[in-house]
Amino acid sequence: MSSQGLKNVVAFYENLAPASLARLNEVYTEDAAFTDPFNDVVGIVAIRRIFEHMFATVHQPVFKVEQALSDERNGFLTWTFSFQTGKAPARRHWAVQGATHIQFNSQGKVCMHYDYWDPAQALYEKTPLVGGVFRWLRRRLSSGSQ
Repeated sequence: MSSQGLKNVVAFYENLAPASLARLNEVYTEDAAFTDPFNDVVGIVAIRRIFEHMFATVHQPVFKVEQALSDERNGFLTWTFSFQTGKAPARRHWAVQGATHIQFNSQGKVCMHYDYWDPAQALYEKTPLVGGVFRWLRRRLSSGSQ
């Protein structure tokens, strides 16, 4: 069952658009838990708000699933999330790499979604002012073997 559930998740994310949020209940359970570096929510209504906020704050968001694996109950995805910020024509392009662990219920719907990605490296280090502090901190804490 989870292999079809995984296919549904991949298709949902790779075709994510404001209109597709109406189909969120085809992929997630009503009481699904969703965690990422900025959110920790329970329930499909709260998950929908996360995506509505994303569409309201970034331009041209696109998820590209790089790899998808599953067993009977769990799925694991690696992905790249691309988007733009700012006003045209000076929009800034971003690409964030991450991974997601998902758990499926017996009907193949996602009941737990946990995103793993590093906001410091992906976003903060590339932001004026605070970026310099994060880059300095990373160099300071690094073993130097990189």
